[in-house]
Amino acid sequence: MHRLIVLAMLLAACSTESPLLPAPSYRDVSAPIASIASFDPDRFLGRWYEIASYPQLFQAGCRNTQAIYGAAPDGISVTNTCLRDGVPARIEGSATVIGPGRLEVRLDGVPFVSPFWILWVDEGYRTAVIGVPSGRAGWILNRDPEIPADRLTAAREILDFYGYDLAQLRMTPQDRQ
Repeated sequence: MHRLIVLAMLLAACSTESPLLPAPSYRDVSAPIASIASFDPDRFLGRWYEIASYPQLFQAGCRNTQAIYGAAPDGISVTNTCLRDGVPARIEGSATVIGPGRLEVRLDGVPFVSPFWILWVDEGYRTAVIGVPSGRAGWILNRDPEIPADRLTAAREILDFYGYDLAQLRMTPQDRQ
């Protein structure tokens, strides 16, 4: 359990605006960034597979990374999972919608919130791009473990538009389910 709390703190510290640990920015912060105004939290709920992300200490060695967003009485439940060296890792928390396409994510055992901005989601809510204003993190998520080439290209173009360095984006291994 202690390792899970440390993992949670590293997750939040590396991927957010946290002052606890210095983390690299993967985007040119002078580039404008915006969340999508037409975001529908209800359509966002469900299972998402991480297709690509920027390197984070807490995700080193992870594969089959997934995020599950569910309806909760006080907002959105969050469950993140992955396999690290064949061993399941999991952290839970909650998210609150604080503006159009903007979430504040709280993870159990982590003493601060993380800003997650939905930068893009396709019309069918099959592929999403999430970033943070500092550029310390960014993700491409998809409803299936395999993403069609056209939606991957579109997601990469969104990250590029908002100043993210595509050379540092890493594909996340997803074993066939």
